[in-house]
Amino acid sequence: MADPDEVTRPQTSTRDLATVHDHLLAWLAGRLPEGAAPEVSELKAPSGNGMSSETLLFDATWTEDGERRTERCVVRMRPAMDAKPVFPTYDLDKQYRVMTLVGERCDIPVPALLWNEPDEGPLGAPFFVMRRAEGSAPPDVMPYTLDGWLLAAEPEQRRRLQEKSVAIIAAIHEIDVTPQDIAFLQHQGSGESAMRRHLDDLKAFYEWGIEGQRVPLLDRAFTWLEDNFPTDLGPDVISWGDARVGNILYVDFEPTAVLDWEMAAVGPRELDIAWMIFIHSFFQDIAHRYGGLPGLPDFMRTQDVCAQYEKLTGYAPRHMRYFETYAAVRHGVVMARIAHRQWHFGEREQPADLDETVLHRTLVEAMIDGSYWERADAS
Repeated sequence: MADPDEVTRPQTSTRDLATVHDHLLAWLAGRLPEGAAPEVSELKAPSGNGMSSETLLFDATWTEDGERRTERCVVRMRPAMDAKPVFPTYDLDKQYRVMTLVGERCDIPVPALLWNEPDEGPLGAPFFVMRRAEGSAPPDVMPYTLDGWLLAAEPEQRRRLQEKSVAIIAAIHEIDVTPQDIAFLQHQGSGESAMRRHLDDLKAFYEWGIEGQRVPLLDRAFTWLEDNFPTDLGPDVISWGDARVGNILYVDFEPTAVLDWEMAAVGPRELDIAWMIFIHSFFQDIAHRYGGLPGLPDFMRTQDVCAQYEKLTGYAPRHMRYFETYAAVRHGVVMARIAHRQWHFGEREQPADLDETVLHRTLVEAMIDGSYWERADAS
């Protein structure tokens, strides 16, 4: 059985929200026309999802054309450096740009962007503000495979949600862009392909995040990724990066907002497809380890997702075992970094076996030794 402490929400911020509120109000007053007399409600953090960038919810009210108007807003900002951030860099301007690009060139519901502030002076970090969308996402904490509205839904409702979610990935990948359009999303490096640079960037993230405390399982997994690197990669597209149902808001199982673009990049289509599949596998694993609960075994199965994606785009995903393993390793690197944050805030003791920092270690072990695929193919 999994330790419940491992799936409770860790601390993600050290900021004083009252101070942020006052600075945000002063900034907004400077952005609006004279006489707008803005007001900002109490700032609140969303519950259930998100552990990297700092996200705060508020209502803003001001006078416009002689009338008071109110917007339900979200401010997304770089985390404070003393909060043990998950990622080494947070390019909020890149997030704003990719959301703008996607929102202009396809029909997926990207939240309406209101303001972008690249200067860290007003709040102590760059940030942007967007309109808050209606809807709710399947929660990460506690995972939707243990409780919540998606677990309680009818099978046909979950099927509709899955199909709409895969269609979002397909629509993003089908956006017609030039290399110049998406140059700002390319990982830096000397690799000969976007995927090679993506892997190199993941390795660099791992080395930074573990702070010299190596995770033997992830070391072995990176060796596997190198030894099995595909030679016939598909075309590069805009990769959402954190493509999962927990980053989509839904109303009546219909998507209303596609969120969290901080991992956006350029790379093969399979990056997003495999990530959406694997993240569900991760939550399924948690359900099984909580006393053998069934979770949602018929949700986000590889064969179903790939078949629908091919139907929508005409492209048959390839090397899915590699890319699902890549997703598992990528998520393992994030989990290892989050463990460092938990030690920092005294929420968790450092284990003697650092493989324990990878909550889904059994999945990674089974993927790289091949036994995982026998079970997956039989399901």
